[in-house]
Amino acid sequence: MTSRLRSVLLSTVIIATTAIAAPLARAAEYPSRAIKLVVPYAAGGPTDVLARLVADYLGKDLKQTTVVENKPGAQGAIAAEQVARAEPDGYTLFVTAASIMVLNPLLYKKLPYDPQKDLRMLTVVTDLPVVMEVHPSVPAKTVKEFVAYAKANPGKLNFGSAGTGGTIHLAGEMFKQIAGVEMTHVPYKGAGPALTDLLSGNIQVMFDTLSTALPPVKGGLLRPLGVSSKERSPDLPDVPTVIESGYPDYQVGVWFGLAGSSKLPDEVVTKVMASMDKALNDVAFRASLEKIGFPVLKPKTVAEINQFVDEDRARWSKVIKAMNISLD
Repeated sequence: MTSRLRSVLLSTVIIATTAIAAPLARAAEYPSRAIKLVVPYAAGGPTDVLARLVADYLGKDLKQTTVVENKPGAQGAIAAEQVARAEPDGYTLFVTAASIMVLNPLLYKKLPYDPQKDLRMLTVVTDLPVVMEVHPSVPAKTVKEFVAYAKANPGKLNFGSAGTGGTIHLAGEMFKQIAGVEMTHVPYKGAGPALTDLLSGNIQVMFDTLSTALPPVKGGLLRPLGVSSKERSPDLPDVPTVIESGYPDYQVGVWFGLAGSSKLPDEVVTKVMASMDKALNDVAFRASLEKIGFPVLKPKTVAEINQFVDEDRARWSKVIKAMNISLD
């Protein structure tokens, strides 16, 4: 072997070794600068509050500044696309939701991101049950009584939501399908205006998230008929589940979690997941979320996270196809 050939081979080996070692070194020292959590909703809302609690915990545990960046709009697609296209180094993460990871792809034919190809779930933080609540003018005090009342008054009941295609809209559509009742959907620009109209009696029923339903329900302003989880909510222990009420296929959860680019290095994924697992087991962190109506889940493995999302996708796919709902 000539000295020139030997020199060329040595240079090639050095370049190849450096190319492999560089990303591994960056992953090993992660995080060495500020982490950004992209939030798909406006500042001040429940998701934003959750994101800031997550950012605070991650920042302290990973010993690095963690900031929240709100990117609302397009049903979460703007934020999702930003994270999907970001450098896959772990410095841009995504506080995401069921509507973005599961519902959008089922409702829209064209999206600027593919949650199954572009994004990777890192943890599921909370899974909020939906509360079926009615205005006091509705005579029903149970789910069964409501179904009987709705069937006796077809088309006369209106249910509100935060907007067409959202989880609480589809929770109502699922109930219509399973219970065999007719109700008219009234979409609003947010849960607040819908709740206001429910309180005033302009609409009769709403399938609302636990966090926003608790104040008016506990204040006696609205009557809760059932919750959408498998088990009763500790916050409303006297309210039966819809499953208990005779509808075993009715299960709805509004879940939120943390995601990142599908191309994140395994070492970064391991560090972020380990930090979030610690958060989900942390008494103070759990209490801070439960205080604002977010029940905290136990840590899940990668396989369990994927199964959780796949089951939710299958559940909603069935409802959306049956109702022939499309937002394109």
